[in-house]
Amino acid sequence: MSSFPDHFSAGAADYAAFRPHYPDSLFAWLAERTTARRRVWDCGTGSGQAAVALAERFDYVVATDASRAQLANATPHPRVGYAAMAAERAALAASSVDLVTVAQALHWFDREAFFGEVRRVLAPGGFVAAWTYGPMELDDELFAIGRRFYAETVGPYWPPERSLVDAGYGDIAFPFAEVAAPELWMAHEWTLRETLGYVATWSAVQAYRRGRGEDPLPRLAAELAPAWGDPERRRLVRWRIRMRAGYAD
Repeated sequence: MSSFPDHFSAGAADYAAFRPHYPDSLFAWLAERTTARRRVWDCGTGSGQAAVALAERFDYVVATDASRAQLANATPHPRVGYAAMAAERAALAASSVDLVTVAQALHWFDREAFFGEVRRVLAPGGFVAAWTYGPMELDDELFAIGRRFYAETVGPYWPPERSLVDAGYGDIAFPFAEVAAPELWMAHEWTLRETLGYVATWSAVQAYRRGRGEDPLPRLAAELAPAWGDPERRRLVRWRIRMRAGYAD
């Protein structure tokens, strides 16, 4: 397996515990786009958030990731098979899957090589979808605090690939017969602890810790606490989903 930019293995357990889950409407839309629902390749699966949801609508999901630490924390499911492999060299047979999905991971791939693999493994009429989500949105004055932390405090520590996420993948060349994706949002009602747990999974937070030898989260917690109120109070946290999707030619 080739080397890859591994920003998440060190916090794989937190990633599995605190990353938001995608809405069921996303997977319903994907199922409607496919002519067969036999096999899915979920590439860059992480801890399997998308893979497990896909398995509720498809017969079997091959969920792959280059990070063995992420896979060690993946959610088991009888119709999900996890495997460590590079996105650009999949150990999958030609024309063997009906759908390829990439959830919040396409920006890490060698996209030209990956898209070549997508074309190889998709069955005739197969569909591919890659989606991403940007900064979390909080209500009231919490919004400004969160955005300032994202852009200013840890902003210099985001890897260059983050710009593709901020652009909603709109700058990525997508060599498929593209279809318009619906407007979708993820939403959770989280406590302050859960919100900070999610922020701790950001690659920029982990890079900040390595680069400066200190944790930026206590300062963020102190800024959020007065506006949050009771730390056990559940507040709405949401993310807009941006997707590129289409059929192989």
